[in-house]
Amino acid sequence: MNEHYDASDIQVLEGLEAVRKRPGMYIGTTDVKGLHHLVWEIVDNAIDEALAGYCNHIEVIVNKDNSVTVKDNGRGIPVDVHPKTGISTVETVYTVLHAGGKFGGGGYKVSGGLHGVGASVVNALSKWVNVTVYKNSKVYEVKFVDGGKVAQKLTVVGDCEENRTGTTVTFKPDPDIFDTDIYDYDTLMVRIRELAFLNRGLSLTIRDDRDDEDTTGQTFMYEGGISEYVKFINQGKTVIHDDVIHLEGEENDVFFEVAMQYNSSYKENIYSFVNNINTHDGGTHEDGVKRALTRLINNYARKTNMLKEKDEALTGDDVKEGLTMIVSCKHPNPQFEGQTKGRLGNSEVRKLADNVFSEGFERFLLENPECARTIVNKAMAACRGRLAAKRAREMTRKSEMAVTNFFGKLSDCKSKDPKVSEIFIVEGDSAGGSAKKGRDSMTQAILPLRGKILNVEKARLDKALGNEEIRTIITAFGTGIGDEFDLSKLRYDKIIIMTDADVDGSHIRVLLLTLFYRFFRPIVEAGHVYAAQPPLFRIMHGKTRKYVLDEKELNEYLNSLDDKVRSRAEIARMKGLGEMDAEELNETTMDIEKRTLRKITVDDCVAADAIFEKLMGDEVEPRRAFIEENAIFVKNLDI
Repeated sequence: MNEHYDASDIQVLEGLEAVRKRPGMYIGTTDVKGLHHLVWEIVDNAIDEALAGYCNHIEVIVNKDNSVTVKDNGRGIPVDVHPKTGISTVETVYTVLHAGGKFGGGGYKVSGGLHGVGASVVNALSKWVNVTVYKNSKVYEVKFVDGGKVAQKLTVVGDCEENRTGTTVTFKPDPDIFDTDIYDYDTLMVRIRELAFLNRGLSLTIRDDRDDEDTTGQTFMYEGGISEYVKFINQGKTVIHDDVIHLEGEENDVFFEVAMQYNSSYKENIYSFVNNINTHDGGTHEDGVKRALTRLINNYARKTNMLKEKDEALTGDDVKEGLTMIVSCKHPNPQFEGQTKGRLGNSEVRKLADNVFSEGFERFLLENPECARTIVNKAMAACRGRLAAKRAREMTRKSEMAVTNFFGKLSDCKSKDPKVSEIFIVEGDSAGGSAKKGRDSMTQAILPLRGKILNVEKARLDKALGNEEIRTIITAFGTGIGDEFDLSKLRYDKIIIMTDADVDGSHIRVLLLTLFYRFFRPIVEAGHVYAAQPPLFRIMHGKTRKYVLDEKELNEYLNSLDDKVRSRAEIARMKGLGEMDAEELNETTMDIEKRTLRKITVDDCVAADAIFEKLMGDEVEPRRAFIEENAIFVKNLDI
């Protein structure tokens, strides 16, 4: 160690160097999520033009070389020389951090990109960037390479129609920065569609030029805005009232709107946004609406004598059961809690949200008494279920000390440190027995299942808590459930579903994922849930024993062998988990040095909710349609 420490040891990063040195500080991560974040930074700039009323169409194109082009018909980035930097404003925006039209209030009244780092960060993390501006009847172009170095100063490259304005940006992410530079079309499409829902009347097109058949792309435009978003989410669900309730209002330059509709399910789907940013953790805009919703439904139920004086008041959870709601706030100066912008903190918005929602929803209840009674009855049924679930939870708590499972005992690990502990939820007693013998007992716990657990997509919490298997899983996890859920009490860092690679194993895995998504979603969102990947084939040649996951890996491995060895190789299709001995199970599926795990993520909650509802819910028709549409893609059918 060098004990000498003076000014020469302090590194000063100039310009965009800091971004390239620590990209995670600016885009969160350099994995596939960070790669897509670059697109959103540029799209957000175009959306800001739309929010200001100057843009009505945005186009996103994934080019053949995996570069991305974003076009808008806004005002076009200013091209005159910036008084502070002495260079063109376009170049300033793309090379100077915190340079943008979002600080003084003159450029944008409402903006999603608050920090003015979007364009310059994209430049810093790209191999090259080309910016074209249509303005003043001329076409201007500036080019950057290698993380923001100017390759071509702003130059007039042609003329355009007098009324044409807008900005076109094409960039190629730097492969030296990102883990991958391959864009996922579906990820881009889902967010583009969401932006169209959130900005009614704005047209957004996405096209994939890597796909020779995609010549026109997809265009999204919703005149109904978030009301159509609610209808989209409720597709395949049984709604209990036909019309989407839409409420909106504005106060002190803060615009606020809510769209909501109840369905017959037992879960809530509430998504909130501020300036098009998804506030995953809610905030004051969401709090104000929820507070008003609970108060107004209770007041209506009391006034109409549906809820008697002796009856317990309905809680927030009761009135949210089966509710699909979008809360959208456009704020000139939003204050977010945390760097991820996950929660809105402006205290004045809570009262505004309460006022706007209260006025509109109270009027709706009075003008639609039949619908109001249906909503109240739904909440009262939820209340009865909640009280039953409370009694079931008390029963679960009483049995926690005994941790005696269904069909045998949980074989817990010796370590009490959740950071190193993991639990395998194993299909069948036979596989459970092998797993117990083959595990590392210090850090690996085994919980065997026999058969299939309850499908919680069709059950309220009280029924789920009456199921012995589910109660044991709750006890093993240690987090509690419902309003008592506490992620910090999770006893295992990894929850690993280990089932056979057949149709029954797949069904059990889906039932477990449905349970986790509905009742333990924070565990899934925090990245604690995995699916074990048992190998399908074993290859033996000489003293070598090699396991591979699928036919593709099998062929790749065989092709890597010379002809003589390949001709003598013995290939065996692996048996089910229950037919493996302890040594085989450990070597193929449990040994942390050799196994393959697939992390279960929920990147798009709306899409995840829709697929769980479609495949596991009560409605048969959407499931039948899904099977008919996708049957042609089935490769391995287990009959």
